Amino acid sequence: MGTVTRGTTNPNRLRRMDRWIAATHGAELRRAADPVAVDLGYGAAPWTAVELLARLRSVAPRARVVGVEIEPARVAAAQPYEREGLAFRHGGFELPLPQRPQLVRAANVLRQYDEEEVAGVWERLCARLAPAGGGSAGGLLVEGTCDEIGRRHVWVALGPEGPRTVTFAARLGSLERPSDLAERLPKALIHRNVPGEPVHAFLRDFDRAWAAAAPYASYGARQRWIRAVRDLMADWPVTDGPVRWRQGEVTVRWGALAPRG
Repeated sequence: MGTVTRGTTNPNRLRRMDRWIAATHGAELRRAADPVAVDLGYGAAPWTAVELLARLRSVAPRARVVGVEIEPARVAAAQPYEREGLAFRHGGFELPLPQRPQLVRAANVLRQYDEEEVAGVWERLCARLAPAGGGSAGGLLVEGTCDEIGRRHVWVALGPEGPRTVTFAARLGSLERPSDLAERLPKALIHRNVPGEPVHAFLRDFDRAWAAAAPYASYGARQRWIRAVRDLMADWPVTDGPVRWRQGEVTVRWGALAPRG
């Protein structure tokens, strides 16, 4: 189920997303009896799946990755890279696995879809995640967009119950202002960056906090970002802390940014 993407794949493109997944979901993967992750729509080359396996195994040594692609020729081209813990399968949003995965990463997949299609795709993928229970928060779907070389990302994290958070991540030296990330908003939000919508208000306030933190620029872009995020916390439900902020990230509850209407 789904349509073929452009397939643009660059090595290290998803490193920021992977780093966040390893930090925030690594404990869930370690606890799982069979920690399977899906790289959905990995594209014309298998690099992102190969990298995901290495990054997950740094925190969960038993993790396995299955790359899923809707284009059969891409699956055939990737299969020579299979090895212990890494496999490739033909499929789409139905996720052709016998078990429910602990992680589904869908990066740059929904960009080409219409906004009204996103909720249905999210619902289908979330229904396939490992369920919550027994001390587990359940599987995780990470869906978002980044630029071609991985400097700027925005993604939504969803559990079996639906969307949880939105994360903004960037190589800080590449930013003039936080709202530069607007062009990488996921499909659910990118058309909502207009006055009257929460995500527009958030980016406006972030730019203002960034401007107010200008004196910290003498200590580097990282310190300026940290100061700006601290100011944002007065009005927005930021869920992470300085350890993640130092990586050029900030995570906000989905409900605060969800589209109106």
